Amino acid sequence: MSIKTGLIAELTREAAMTKKILERVPLDKKDWTPHEKSMTLGRLATHIADTIGWVSRVINITDFDFVANKLPTHTASSSEELLQIFQDNLDKALADLEKSTIEDLDVIWTVRVGDKVMYEIIKKVAIRAWAFSHLVHHRGQLSVYLRILDVPVPGMYGPSADEQ
Repeated sequence: MSIKTGLIAELTREAAMTKKILERVPLDKKDWTPHEKSMTLGRLATHIADTIGWVSRVINITDFDFVANKLPTHTASSSEELLQIFQDNLDKALADLEKSTIEDLDVIWTVRVGDKVMYEIIKKVAIRAWAFSHLVHHRGQLSVYLRILDVPVPGMYGPSADEQ
């Protein structure tokens, strides 16, 4: 199996699990937060829906500058909007992965803040770190938010306590 085929398979699997949890987000509580330093429920869920977009960012550019590129701060106002943001980003990510070559994935990707370089890593590694691992990290946070709000948490890599 090629690295590209593996990335597509992993993205497809993680996306299916992510969709399950996004479908449970009670956006009528979108301004709720477990702590003053935490993102609101709505912002965290929307951030997760946006995170899959990092696959396309990594594939389509070789240099990402946080100063020049403002990240989205929008919060979805409905479940339909949240799931559409997620699906649009997933569709683009899968299409961009599909058209990429192994040579594209072996290019160095640079992350900077203005003139300060934070990282220089190979794109195939950046996809896993900046998109997949980032997605799983925030999905874990969201599962805690849902648990605190007494929303049944779907299982990700096996059944959850709500699915026993």
